[in-house]
Amino acid sequence: MPGLDLTADAVLLTRAICDVESVSGNEGPLADLIEAAVRPLPHLTVRRYGDTIVARTELGRSTRVAIAGHIDTVPLNDNLPTRFEEVDGERRLYGRGTTDMKAGTAVQLKLAAELTEPVPDVTWIWYDHEEVGEDLNGLNRLLQEHPEELRADFAILGEPSIAGIEGGCNGNLRAEIRTAGKRAHSARGWIGVNAIHLAAPILDRLAAYEPRSVEVDGLVYREGLNAVTIHGGVAGNVIPDECVVQVNHRFAPSRSPEEAVRHVEEVFAGFDVRIVDIAAGARPGLDVPIAKAFVEAVGAEPRPKYGWTDVARFAGLGIPAVNYGPGDPLKAHTDDEYVPVDQIHAVEAGLRAWLSGA
Repeated sequence: MPGLDLTADAVLLTRAICDVESVSGNEGPLADLIEAAVRPLPHLTVRRYGDTIVARTELGRSTRVAIAGHIDTVPLNDNLPTRFEEVDGERRLYGRGTTDMKAGTAVQLKLAAELTEPVPDVTWIWYDHEEVGEDLNGLNRLLQEHPEELRADFAILGEPSIAGIEGGCNGNLRAEIRTAGKRAHSARGWIGVNAIHLAAPILDRLAAYEPRSVEVDGLVYREGLNAVTIHGGVAGNVIPDECVVQVNHRFAPSRSPEEAVRHVEEVFAGFDVRIVDIAAGARPGLDVPIAKAFVEAVGAEPRPKYGWTDVARFAGLGIPAVNYGPGDPLKAHTDDEYVPVDQIHAVEAGLRAWLSGA
């Protein structure tokens, strides 16, 4: 497999790493290429943890910035190799991973190679298993096993943000709301208690729920509370004795995980509520001087991040963090996933200007 040319245009570098299939669990070949490309660079100290690569400048600067991007993708659906198309005057690169988030990763790799003396020290992190479970996430492994690698004054995650700045992120909670009935033959349903019927008030409460819009540090986050799955039933002739409605709650970063749990329990008071998992959100953190300088250099009006991203891991360490990358999040994971070429160049220019002090 040919190596990565970090002197190439960021668009061509995006295409090169996208064409290396790296569905979660198969990041090894791409991690090998990234390590081989950055390890010889004399201005970087490079360490590898599994399929996560960390490359650091050690210039003795007074501030350090962590810039991270994941190298895995969701499964393919006949959308590799990549291809260029022009649509309504816009040149696009189509293919799995172009938006989420190898375009951002390509920009980071190019700048890591070219910026030998950035204004702040930089920790570049390219990590695996972002698209799957928490226990496999490469950034989470670093946090648990090598937290020193994440220490920084500010962090940037290259998640797609339409080449704009998205501050912080919402928190994410999943809960199971259960009802219990009594099994019986459906021909004599009056003998049993139908657990699916008992779940109707759960859906009524969800349908009537009015989510909040919450301003946090100048950005307005939209919350949500939605049923995402319903499980129940035993057989076509049996009254079900259990029904489980799984609910997803996206909550503003001003609300703590504990407050989010209490809120869900209040909404479904009287029901058996079991929290499946929960992840804290991240406040924008745009009020610190280093973040203000970044916003000024990029020249973009910050927006809130409605979904959850790994910026929350940095925020949990007290490090303000933002999302900044090419691509529209609405195209992530889609079969026609693409990234506009202009956005790749825009993010490269924004990061270059800020890191170099230009």
